[in-house]
Amino acid sequence: MILDYVGVKEINGSLIVLDDVENASYEEMVDIRLDDGSIRHGRIVQTQGKRCVVQVFEGTKGMSLDNARTRLKGHPMELALSPEIMGRVFNGSGTPIDGLGDIYPTHKANINGTPINPVSRIYPQNYINTGISTIDTLMTLIRGQKLPIFSGSGMKHNELAVQIVRQAQIAGAGNKFGIVFAAMGVKNDVAEYFRKSFDESGVLERVVMFLNLANDPIIERTLTPRCALTAAEYLAFELDMHILVIMTDMTSYAEALREFSSSKGEIPDRKGYPGYLYSDLASLYERAGMIKGKNGSVTQIPILTMPNDDITHPIPDLTGYITEGQIVLDRSLEGAGLYPPVSVLPSLSRLMKDGIGEGFTRADHSALSNQLFAAYAKVMDARSLASVIGEEELSPIDKKYIEFGKLFEAYFVNQGYNENRTIEQSLDLGWKLLSTLPREELDRVDDAILDKYYIEDKDSIVFETFASSEKKDDDSDDNDIA
Repeated sequence: MILDYVGVKEINGSLIVLDDVENASYEEMVDIRLDDGSIRHGRIVQTQGKRCVVQVFEGTKGMSLDNARTRLKGHPMELALSPEIMGRVFNGSGTPIDGLGDIYPTHKANINGTPINPVSRIYPQNYINTGISTIDTLMTLIRGQKLPIFSGSGMKHNELAVQIVRQAQIAGAGNKFGIVFAAMGVKNDVAEYFRKSFDESGVLERVVMFLNLANDPIIERTLTPRCALTAAEYLAFELDMHILVIMTDMTSYAEALREFSSSKGEIPDRKGYPGYLYSDLASLYERAGMIKGKNGSVTQIPILTMPNDDITHPIPDLTGYITEGQIVLDRSLEGAGLYPPVSVLPSLSRLMKDGIGEGFTRADHSALSNQLFAAYAKVMDARSLASVIGEEELSPIDKKYIEFGKLFEAYFVNQGYNENRTIEQSLDLGWKLLSTLPREELDRVDDAILDKYYIEDKDSIVFETFASSEKKDDDSDDNDIA
């Protein structure tokens, strides 16, 4: 028997309250039909006895207390899924917006997902090559990992996201590698930039895009990452694909969650965010991984802008607790004209130790990474000392570290927007840089590796870029070093 509940008890922003509702379930979908015949969609976000609160996706404008007829659907929000979602563009709630028609689903899945049994998880191994030296060498992205990018407002995280989508690959994956890209709260020009960049570079056919614009309802913004992850899980665990999920900007998502929580009258926590922000973010991030008996994998790169560049803000703070490392972008490096402006020392990948080395990348990778971190830390110490006593008063070895730091940032950290480096090129470049230091300073590497890779003849060290054959954009020329 189908029941329609006529009228609503209360309207508060995008929320409506219904009384005397039988058998309502949390997260259940509803249809709301107005007098003009239009239908709006919503979901139940709170229940108390026979009273329930419904979140209306399209908003409550034009709705009155007595002109709405509400029908419960009996199921949570579901996403239509089929192999043809590859190469398609959807809005934040999973409706196609690319003009190519509807998806004819082979099945539908609950966007809230199903928790992965910890016993069934496979420990992440085998790296994903991004073509970016700092990430591949020093904070390697491992298949099945969740590795966020901490950025700041106005920085080039969008360009970095596009470059990772364009260049990312897994050795031997072939056409079994795909990208799910979710943008939340972006402006129209940014959304068009993403779509145009993927199309022109020829990768759109292996990308599933979910775009939530800044003028779209905040309700849709809270659904966007869940729709994206549902699509990723389908492609990974049903079609055996290796999926990289990039979600930007998680700060917009958290702010939408804060606004929604406030409208429900919930007691706020730090900086007004709901007390369940940690568990809510965890429900998204923990959907990454690999499962026994399944050949596919879901890897996540959430991107968030830190308000006021504050890494202790609740969003990056809680994200850091859940994820396995972070890539931090630095505003001073960007101000110096470096791209990508990756701040090496606060960045790390906690899982890289088991996904690099012989059989994965190269036998010397771990030792090189440790030595580059140690050398760059000494660069920071030497720069701090130079700011006090002046560079001319530094010891000869401190001056060598200052010179190493300049070369490291100019040639290793900095690379062109279209520059796609192989892991071998990045590792070789790292050894060239370390060879500018005295051999006795390289105390994190054993003699056997130094004998093989350390360059004694300093005059033979030539630094060069490894630009891809891809045609470069005019605006990226400033990032290349001749």
